[in-house]
Amino acid sequence: MKKTILAALLSAIAATALADINVGVTLSATGPAASLGIPEKNTIDLLPKTIAGQKVNYIVLDDASDTTTAVKNAKKLISESKVDVVIGSTTTPNSLAMVDVAAEGETPMISMAASARIVEPMDDKKKWVFKTPQNDAQMATAIVEHMTNNNVKSVAYIGFSDAYGEGWWNEFSKIAEVRKIKLVGNERFNRADTSVTGQVLKVLSAKPDAVLIGGAGTPAALPQKSLKEKGYKGVIYQTHGVANNDFLRVCGKDCEATVLPSGPVLVAAQLPNDNPVKKSALEYVSKYEAANGKGSVTAFGGYAWDAGLLLANAVPMALKKAQPGTREFRAALRDALESTKNLAGSHGVFNMSAQDHLGLDQRARVMVTIKQGAWEYTK
Repeated sequence: MKKTILAALLSAIAATALADINVGVTLSATGPAASLGIPEKNTIDLLPKTIAGQKVNYIVLDDASDTTTAVKNAKKLISESKVDVVIGSTTTPNSLAMVDVAAEGETPMISMAASARIVEPMDDKKKWVFKTPQNDAQMATAIVEHMTNNNVKSVAYIGFSDAYGEGWWNEFSKIAEVRKIKLVGNERFNRADTSVTGQVLKVLSAKPDAVLIGGAGTPAALPQKSLKEKGYKGVIYQTHGVANNDFLRVCGKDCEATVLPSGPVLVAAQLPNDNPVKKSALEYVSKYEAANGKGSVTAFGGYAWDAGLLLANAVPMALKKAQPGTREFRAALRDALESTKNLAGSHGVFNMSAQDHLGLDQRARVMVTIKQGAWEYTK
């Protein structure tokens, strides 16, 4: 009898010891989106190794900014590594392609890409998907408000020829038209292009008061440098997709006075003390800079950090219902993520619901101006 009880106890202990939480990560550490994916990868190293007493393992794969590879990685993480949750990917096209994989595997996914289409409109597939970056619609509204307040009457757009560029055009054009800003150009370029002269000449011929570049990472510097080279004197706006130091380095003096929306983390130290995100943003800045050097923080690492915060908040609730490594745990984790309330991250305060798998409001955005190669808080 005693041997039976002892065996049962040892079996239970072994089962508990084996029940690690496995987190799969696919991000763009190489390729055109590397300037976004590298700080995300660096941040994964800072995420907690235990949550609620359970060991957490992070299995990190590089999708090389490629959609097909991102899908392969997601399938591998879910089917072979049996992960409890997937974080990724870095870009909108990759994340959109992964939605079906997450849904089929009934595995929660937390994207680090911006497009609202990743989590909207809600359906049986997207109920498994969450994300941490601000929606393009939220940021487009901030840009249009800034344009209106600064007497911009006409604007041309040049953006990526993919889901990111299209998403930004769709949201920005709708809001701009409502605010009576005249749209005088709509051009596209590829992330890997080395010249945009033709597109820029078309933009210049329209003589816009401002130009919005709908790109992300270092490739977004190309049209800006070309505009400056051709003598453009108007205001240039970028999206929150360029909020990293590699963009500043590549764009150089051609980015002086550029205006963009960003998450608060980019200018955390400059925020007023009553900003509800300042404390949580500074916590991330402190930890990231301790590991990677002063001034190394970008908005993109913050998206990975916030994914970690969401997990740390949700896992204890899920553990009350099931053990890691099971279908029941993945479902409980999904439910727990969806119930996130008043969680302050590096980019904003998360309040999720069955219909909102982002959960950020206006507290998640600030306007920033590039001055002398640095980010300056505007409002």
